[in-house]
Amino acid sequence: MRLVIARCSVDYAGRLTAHLPLAPRLILVKADGSVSVHADDRAYKPLNWMSPPCSVKESEEGDGSVWTVENKSGEKLIITMDEILHDSSHELGTDPGLIKDGVEAHLQELLADRMETLGEGWTLIRREYPTAIGPVDILGRDDTGATVAIEIKRRGEIDGVEQLTRYLDLLNRDPHLAPVKGVFAAQEIKPQARVLASDRGIGCVTLDYDSLRGIEDDKLRLF
Repeated sequence: MRLVIARCSVDYAGRLTAHLPLAPRLILVKADGSVSVHADDRAYKPLNWMSPPCSVKESEEGDGSVWTVENKSGEKLIITMDEILHDSSHELGTDPGLIKDGVEAHLQELLADRMETLGEGWTLIRREYPTAIGPVDILGRDDTGATVAIEIKRRGEIDGVEQLTRYLDLLNRDPHLAPVKGVFAAQEIKPQARVLASDRGIGCVTLDYDSLRGIEDDKLRLF
């Protein structure tokens, strides 16, 4: 990544035109080829930018320099440098990505360890139960001994219900498991997903992530 702090003006020429008058600004040139121009406000949002793929040509003009950033559509971002205050490059390497708390894999692990969350007497058969169309998050038994397929999402939407429906159709062909009923479990379930699940005889459970982790709610409650 290259970071340039400069007194500059910026002109955009493309489907429309825009002009930023001379002022101190931060210019970021990332490894993916993108170029963005930032002021010292607006949080993460740039004043102007060019998305990759694009080319950057630097040329001298008078006492300063001009960057011409052009994308494959011929749109141009022209940055006229009056004075460069800082110019540095840094190799950041491959980013491992954001690791979120409460992702589906962790919810699955927690629920598998606490099957009683779904009801007294519920037991685990297996996590990631394999099928020909992919693994079922959790396969368990309810208090009557019936087989239950559980699909877990952070946010429960219609596509998650459709996914569980396909699993149930396949599992119910296995005489050793059938009849198999379904439970759609998520931290938040959209109303449309609840309607579809109900129509297909699938139960819905809203998961409390903190409760699964054994963290007590410190808010006052009335019982």
